Amino acid sequence: MEPTKQTLPIGGLLVDVYSHPTSTSSSTHPIHVLFFLHGRFGSAQDEYMVNAVKVIFAESYGLGGGERKKDLIVVTFDHRNHGTRLVSKQRNFAWSKEPAENNDHHAVDMYTIQTGTAQDVSFLIDHLPSSLYPSGERTIVEWGIGGVSLGGHSTWIALSREPRLTLGIPIIGCPDYTKLIYQRAQSSNIPISPPYFPTSFMTYVERHDPAQLAYRAKDASNPFFGKKVLVLSGKEDKLVPWVASAEFVEGLEVGEGGVKRVVVEEGAGHECTSEMRKEAGSFVREWLRL
Repeated sequence: MEPTKQTLPIGGLLVDVYSHPTSTSSSTHPIHVLFFLHGRFGSAQDEYMVNAVKVIFAESYGLGGGERKKDLIVVTFDHRNHGTRLVSKQRNFAWSKEPAENNDHHAVDMYTIQTGTAQDVSFLIDHLPSSLYPSGERTIVEWGIGGVSLGGHSTWIALSREPRLTLGIPIIGCPDYTKLIYQRAQSSNIPISPPYFPTSFMTYVERHDPAQLAYRAKDASNPFFGKKVLVLSGKEDKLVPWVASAEFVEGLEVGEGGVKRVVVEEGAGHECTSEMRKEAGSFVREWLRL
């Protein structure tokens, strides 16, 4: 059974809400919500996004649905400056020798999209329940987030900033923006200095990026402590190479109450493979404890 979709306008943001056909407003089962974010140049309507949502539901519910004690909702929406929110296609480009595809502001643009979208997630955690269940028909008890590529970067940031998110599935994303963007700048012969890297911007990154936080700590100072994290990456990824994430992921501490699972897929490049989608679905199933 394929998930059903409804689209809600929430504070000017179009939000697609997917649910399983067996989940109805009359059910008293508590709900887990998973935000799922798309990649750069894409939108929430992209085929790979819809397919990933279908796989997550199929893995979580199994064939035929069956008796459930918890229900799942998957929420998708467009990143800032993407899809229905696009204001400048040029500002989504990276550095390039081709003038038509060059964006000198790439370092700032990519990060502001990620951090802005992370703020959108917190905004939706605040307001989605009242839009979805205005009469209190159902209760949302847990929140999670996953995403692909740009959505994977945003997942790391949201997970580090929003304490209500208890699960994260970054797919071909990177938690260390400095390592990733410096590597990209060097390969494009871009100097690590203003105006490409404004001083005020780098000061912000150095204070707030996930890799600058206490992610190795075994106490509440670590924003990831107690959370469930599934990291999915491609070993042959050239755009977001695993080496940019490895030190962070290996050192990441989630504690006894958390879960850390890492899959670096052999032969996979910068892509969300069928195996990654299945791994994500299985991880969500465990989260739901179905």
